[in-house]
Amino acid sequence: MKPVTNKRNVTIAVMIATFLAAIEGTIVSTAMPTIVSDLGGLHLISWVVSIYLLTSAVTTPIYGKLADLYGRKIVFNVGASLFLIGSVLSGLSQTMEQLIWFRAFQGMGAGAIITITYTIIGDIYPFEERGKVQGWMSGIWGISGILGPLTGGLLVDYVSWHWIFYMNLPFGIVSIALIGMYLHEQIEKKRKHIDYAGVATFTASMSALLYALLSGGTEHPWDSPLIIGLLVAAACGLALFLYIEKKSPEPMLPLQLFSIRAISVANLAGFLLAAVLVAVSFYLPMWIQGVYGQGATGSGLTLIPMSIGWPLGAAWSGRLLARIGIRTTSLIGLIALIGATLWLALISAETPHWMLFVITFVVGFGFGFAFTSFTGAVLSVGWNLRGAAMATNTLIRTLGQTIGIALFGLMLNRSIQGIQGTESVDVNKILNPETARHFPPDVLQAAREALAGGLHQIFVVLALLTVVSLVVTLAYPRQERQEAA
Repeated sequence: MKPVTNKRNVTIAVMIATFLAAIEGTIVSTAMPTIVSDLGGLHLISWVVSIYLLTSAVTTPIYGKLADLYGRKIVFNVGASLFLIGSVLSGLSQTMEQLIWFRAFQGMGAGAIITITYTIIGDIYPFEERGKVQGWMSGIWGISGILGPLTGGLLVDYVSWHWIFYMNLPFGIVSIALIGMYLHEQIEKKRKHIDYAGVATFTASMSALLYALLSGGTEHPWDSPLIIGLLVAAACGLALFLYIEKKSPEPMLPLQLFSIRAISVANLAGFLLAAVLVAVSFYLPMWIQGVYGQGATGSGLTLIPMSIGWPLGAAWSGRLLARIGIRTTSLIGLIALIGATLWLALISAETPHWMLFVITFVVGFGFGFAFTSFTGAVLSVGWNLRGAAMATNTLIRTLGQTIGIALFGLMLNRSIQGIQGTESVDVNKILNPETARHFPPDVLQAAREALAGGLHQIFVVLALLTVVSLVVTLAYPRQERQEAA
C-alpha cells in the first residue's frame, strides 16, 4: 500500500517555509542600518537587497520546471537547504562584500521556497479547500510582516544582527523534515524544456545593469569605459533575451502575455509599485535610526502598521472586486498610496514619530488594495496561461524591487558623497545610536541633515512613481470588470 500524504503536517511545513520567506525582507531591512554601522560600506547597501531579489527571481522559473520533472519534495528540500546555508554564511559575514555574496546564495534557495510552497498546496488540496488554505498563507505574510520588524529590532538591539540570519536554521530544518517525512508523491516524469539560455542571458544582463547603476558615479565615473561597456552589454543582453524568449518552446517570460492589455497594465503598474514598496521598507528604518537617532526596535515598530493595513486593504479589495471591478478597486488603492507617499515626501527631522505610524498604515492599506486587484487581473486569463501569467507577474514585481533599490541607492550615495569625503564624518556610524553619540553635536547634526536630504529626495520620487502608476492603471480596460466579477 502506497503511503498517503499527511496534509496537516505538510501544511505546517509549508507555512513555516512561507513564514521564513516572508519575514526575510522586513527583518533584514530593519537590521541594515546597524549592519552598515558594523561592517561599513554604505555605498554597497543596495546590493544586499538587490542581489537577493535578483537571484531569487531568476531561479524561480527553474525550480518550477524542475518540480514538474522530479517532484516537489526533492526540489523544495534542495532549495530550502541552499537558503539555510546562505543564511548561516550571511550571519558569519565579516565584510559587506561577503554579505552580498552570501545573500546571493541565500536568494538562490529562496526561489524554491517562493515557488514550490503554493504548488504543494495546489497539489494536496482540492479546489474547494484551496482558497481557505491560501487564505491561511496570506495570513502568514501578514503575521510575518508584523513580527519581522519587531524581531529584527529586538535581536539587533539586545543580541546581535548576526542572529537575524541564524534564526532561520531551526525553523528551516523543521520544515525540511516535515516535507521529507509526510509529503508522498506519485511522480510522472515528463520531459520538459527548461529555458536555461533565457535564464543565463537574463541573469548576466541584469547583473551588468545593476553593477553599472550601483557603481556608476561612485566607484567609477559614468563616462568610464567600464560603465559604458556594462550598459551596452546589458542592453544587448536584454535584446538577446527577448529573442531567445520568442523562440523558446517554454520561455522563462512568455511574451504572448504582453499582448493582453489587462496583463500588461497590471505588470507595469506592479513593477512601479514594487519599487515603491521596497524603498519604503528599506529607507524608512534608515530615517528612524539615522535621522531620529532611535534604535532598531523603534524603526521596526514603525513598519508594523503597514503589515496591519495590508491585510485589511486586501480583504476589503477582495470583496469589492466582484462588485466594482478590477480597474476601480485598484484605483482606490493607488489614491491611498499617492496620499501616503506625498505625506512621506513632506516629513522632516521635526515630524512627530506618530505620523510615520499613520503613513505606514495607509501605505500598507493601499498596497493591499492595489496588489490584490492586480493579482485578480493576472489570474483572469485562461487556465492554460494562468500559471505562466502569475510567474511572470511575480518576476516583474521582483525586477521592480531589484532595479528600484539600485536606483534609490544611487540617489542616496550621490547625495551624501560630500560629507562622506570629509574626515570628521562617517555616515555609516550615525546609523547606530551607540556609535552616533560619540560625535560632537554639531557634526552629528550636519550628518543627519545630509542623510535626511538624501532620503527626502527618494521619498519625493516615490510619490511621483505612485502618480505614474495611477496613470498607467487608468489604461486598464473597462470591459474587464464583468470578467473579473
